[in-house]
Amino acid sequence: MREVLTERNVTVGQLLGACMLFVLLCATGGALLAATAIPVAAAAGATTNALTGLFEDLPTDIDFTQPSQQSTLLSADGAVITRFYAEDRIVVTSEQISTFIKNAAVAVEDQRFYQHNGVDAQGIIGAIVNNITGGNLAGGSTITQQYVKNALLEEGRIAGDQEKIDAATKTTLARKLNEARYAVALENKATKDQILTSYLNMAQFGPSQWGVESASLYFFGKHAKDVTLAQGATLAALTQAPNYWNPEKNPQGAQERRDMVLSKMLEQGYINQAQHDEAVKTPMKDELKITPSKNGCAAAGIYAHYCATTVNELLQSDLLGKTSAERANRLYRGGLSISGTVKTKDQKAAYDALTGRIAVNDASGAQASLVSVEPGTGKITAMTQNTNYGEPTKDDPSRTTINLNVGQDQGGGVGFQSGSTFKVFTLVTWLAKNHSSYERVNTRPHLFAASTWTNSCFPDQVSDYNPQNAEGGSIGYATVRTVTAQSVNVGYTEMANQLDLCDIWKTANAMGVRRGVLTTEKDLSDKDSLASKAKAQAGQPLPLVSVPAMVLGTNSVTPLSTAQAYATLAADGKRCEPITFTDVKDASGKIIGTNKTTCTQAINSDVARQATSVLQGVAAAGLSDRPSAGKTGTTDDSKNVWFAGYTPQRATAVWVGHKDGDRTLNYTSFNGVYYGEVFGSSIPAPIYRTYMTNALSGEPALQFNQPTKADTPPEPPKIDVPNVVGMKYTEAVQRLRAAGFSVTAKGTLEGNQDQTVLKQSVTGKAEEGTTVDLLVSMPPETSTTKTPEKKSTTGTSQKSTGGNN
Repeated sequence: MREVLTERNVTVGQLLGACMLFVLLCATGGALLAATAIPVAAAAGATTNALTGLFEDLPTDIDFTQPSQQSTLLSADGAVITRFYAEDRIVVTSEQISTFIKNAAVAVEDQRFYQHNGVDAQGIIGAIVNNITGGNLAGGSTITQQYVKNALLEEGRIAGDQEKIDAATKTTLARKLNEARYAVALENKATKDQILTSYLNMAQFGPSQWGVESASLYFFGKHAKDVTLAQGATLAALTQAPNYWNPEKNPQGAQERRDMVLSKMLEQGYINQAQHDEAVKTPMKDELKITPSKNGCAAAGIYAHYCATTVNELLQSDLLGKTSAERANRLYRGGLSISGTVKTKDQKAAYDALTGRIAVNDASGAQASLVSVEPGTGKITAMTQNTNYGEPTKDDPSRTTINLNVGQDQGGGVGFQSGSTFKVFTLVTWLAKNHSSYERVNTRPHLFAASTWTNSCFPDQVSDYNPQNAEGGSIGYATVRTVTAQSVNVGYTEMANQLDLCDIWKTANAMGVRRGVLTTEKDLSDKDSLASKAKAQAGQPLPLVSVPAMVLGTNSVTPLSTAQAYATLAADGKRCEPITFTDVKDASGKIIGTNKTTCTQAINSDVARQATSVLQGVAAAGLSDRPSAGKTGTTDDSKNVWFAGYTPQRATAVWVGHKDGDRTLNYTSFNGVYYGEVFGSSIPAPIYRTYMTNALSGEPALQFNQPTKADTPPEPPKIDVPNVVGMKYTEAVQRLRAAGFSVTAKGTLEGNQDQTVLKQSVTGKAEEGTTVDLLVSMPPETSTTKTPEKKSTTGTSQKSTGGNN
């Protein structure tokens, strides 16, 4: 095996060749002399004193643009989510490239690589003679010249400069000579190993693979440093015609080409006969392990929609450049490493929980999404949905590029009606205004007249409102805690009616919930519009509508902003803007920018803790191994159902509905399981519990912080008890119940309600809901006709009946 030469001494043969070339060029005319003298000098070497002056105009600025490299999006724990590239290239160091590859490349491409100074005089003479005699301009390029050509071409590609691309690919003598000038200059600056490494990183090795590392990973599923001799020879054989010699498409031709390279390596002393024979008997098909590289969000699997939102955020960030074109160019060519926030464990848990309840393209036609945020940091730890990424097809009708978790400004949709998940903003406002969660409110359906509402921000946005109860039913007068646990609509409307709707609207905005639809210039053109009055900006989410019905969730909001708002409660009132990535590193590993979230104290910490205490009472939020709080949400006719909940470590929003329009979910089978009426507690809540249990497994079961000021039950207010003595029994019952009291009776006769009330147990003032016992008399005509035995029997019966009223 021969020793590789690294010296650059000029031999007699080289000097004679250089002189012959110089004479030939002089014979062609003086115009070519200046352009061609440098390759002559390069071939002759620095020892040819007569030609020393011709090196004075060698290029000095030879720091070529770094080659395009693939950028990588990583999960929070370092797993590759996907890659982005215009050219599939991973630049590696010399130590990361096998000697087999290096020696094979020299053997087949430039056997005098270690002897020449950038230009091979023998090759140049052949190429020029061929050109002068009318043949094609071919051959003569050293590895150094090939690298120069590829570098100039890549410079044009990166800049999007077609003139540079054309100049680097024209088959002219002038181009060859220009490459030679750069090659000589480069050899004066870089070592042979540096040049060879740059060449192997730059050259095309496959139909879509640039650089030896990407090619090795694609064809063999291993790094360039780990290839066998046969694999190294296969890679070196590709650069002459990457598409033609592609071993995946032309294994027989590629094997013949590989064996030719192995023969050259044997002839030139890089390998011995035994190595040669072992390598050539290896069938090409046995060497291949095709491993396609991911490219773009479409290849990101269950991370695809998260990926698209991350790219959207990156392309709007100044971290990658001042213009969108600069940012895209850097993303697809800059070799960046993007540290994402999503956790592998969380993402899998989220996707499994969703599709375990509603599969992709489920027969129900329903969609579901889940997004989870880390309280106090804004980091999105999971973001997924039960649809594939891309345009819909006949076989995959639910496929979409729209991220159901975010709004239009982040590549998503307009959002979905939030239902009772919006009640938390009334709860927070109620507590912030020094009300107690133990106060009792009326849950019986009744009309709330327009005149009873306060809406200081938008006074014209009030009207009569007559809400009905859905999930919770009517439970009379009940505490706010009970009304929350049972999600009683009228109870929450009663709370809001005692507050200023503007304050509830401000609370919702402060905690981060927002609509998905964007504000347009048309929205702002009307000075009386909500957008104008709220001082919205075009391109930003349209403001929440502040009307009585908003209390029960009529605004269409995004799941991500809902998770953010609930994360605000989990973080003791600190609101943090959600982020999809934390930092970006360049190809050298240097951090070029960080993506820090913006956090503000949105609500009082004690208020947040009190609200959490109330929301822990929602049964659907319960986790078996740790504290959890949350709220269900169901819109009219169950067109959208939600669950939003949190622990100290995660805040999560789950939505189920139809992405293409409001249709009821009632009386439908999901994953083959039939449901009658569907509520937030039916499907979203179990998804939440499954996800949170799996995502948080192995993490400590942290407790919620307790408020410093206890939310103690207030002294119940007392109201006047109507005096019903002397009234007929039926009239007395109606009067007492209308005033808010319960009623029992003694002494009544079965089937006869005309008795007179003789006495009532409670008079003056009493707490609302107090039971008033009535003693009633028997009508005179009844007392004279009934026997004592009968009177005693019916008296017992009447007592029982009265107790049921």
